[in-house]
Amino acid sequence: MLAEIFPRYHARYASLPVLGPHLEDFVGWLRGQGYSDRLICLRLRGAKRLDARLGHDGVGSPRELCAADLLAYAPADASDDVYLSASIRSLVPYFEARGVLARPRVTPIDMLVARYRAYLGHVRGLSAPTVMAHGRTIAQFLTFLSYDGASARLRDVEGARVEAFLQILNRSQARATLQHSVAHLRSFLRFLVTSGLVPAGLDIWIDTPRVYRRERLPRSLPWETVEALLRAVDRSTAKGRRDYAMLLLIATYGLRSCEVVTLTLDDVQWREGRLHVRRAKVGTTLVLPLTPEVGDALIDYLQHGRPKLPYREIFLRARAPAGSLKPTAIAEAFQCWAQRSGLPIPFQGAHCLRHALAVHFLRQGTSIKTIGDLLGHRSTESTRVYLRLGIEDLREVALDLPLEAHQEDRS
Repeated sequence: MLAEIFPRYHARYASLPVLGPHLEDFVGWLRGQGYSDRLICLRLRGAKRLDARLGHDGVGSPRELCAADLLAYAPADASDDVYLSASIRSLVPYFEARGVLARPRVTPIDMLVARYRAYLGHVRGLSAPTVMAHGRTIAQFLTFLSYDGASARLRDVEGARVEAFLQILNRSQARATLQHSVAHLRSFLRFLVTSGLVPAGLDIWIDTPRVYRRERLPRSLPWETVEALLRAVDRSTAKGRRDYAMLLLIATYGLRSCEVVTLTLDDVQWREGRLHVRRAKVGTTLVLPLTPEVGDALIDYLQHGRPKLPYREIFLRARAPAGSLKPTAIAEAFQCWAQRSGLPIPFQGAHCLRHALAVHFLRQGTSIKTIGDLLGHRSTESTRVYLRLGIEDLREVALDLPLEAHQEDRS
């Protein structure tokens, strides 16, 4: 396959001392991932320069490196060296898929975070996304303390050091996000107390940022704007068919982005007209009626837009590398079509479609309990927030001012 990419110079690439023995198979792997020959050519050119750097550092084989070691050769800013960055970021998953790279070194931070995540999952019963969020915050905290270099520093940590870490987070996090980070840190400090790793009382040093309940309205769009946005999606392309089906699922059922991207072909029961949605946030499965509009959109994408790849997920990447989507892909799709539509949409995420559906159902007289069940709310308090958006409905139930009040105002 190298000869097809470089008919005249393929021998030069095959003879590279470090990466040469892998490049023939690497080309086949890239083609299987949906890369064009032009993009493969660019990655091979980057691999040639990477090979020279590896040889200069005394690396004789990729087996001597773990994924982090190889990624360290990529520029911090991909735009500084596009070819090299693209080559490395393709070589890492290729080598991992072939089992070539060495196992990553397990650091003290890795071990402590793994213990804490196991505690959160098995003892406290938290969901996987919540456990991951906790783990990210705690890894940042331990890195701030230089825990890998001196594990004993954890025993000597003081409240001032904890506050210093939170001040760093405060520079990049909003109040609501920082409140979650504080909760993560408090939970971790209490876990350390039960493990005998830190003295008791550190968690009370942390001041929680004030976030007042219902201080902001949910992000919602007028239902006419939602319908106009869906009409603005160009369904003549494969990407347009995919994006339309994803946004329609949110606007029809109020699904979360993570629930849309995890839908599989097995979740659609065509004959029964049902759709099974796994709700990881609450640990349940919701069975929904498959509406004709959603069914037609899914069929259109599956028949004319979905890549012919052996994945069970319904929605796949439209560009290389091939594979399933992440929730951020839905936000990108929403931003793309919102911008192209020219509609007055001030929000950046597709979550506003979920809010818009809640308000739309409220105005149709749907009960709070039904809306909450559809949205996957554990408490009706979460659903009642949307009542504040029914401004016109609230005006209808407002009492008229007594005649005496009108007279007092005039005077």
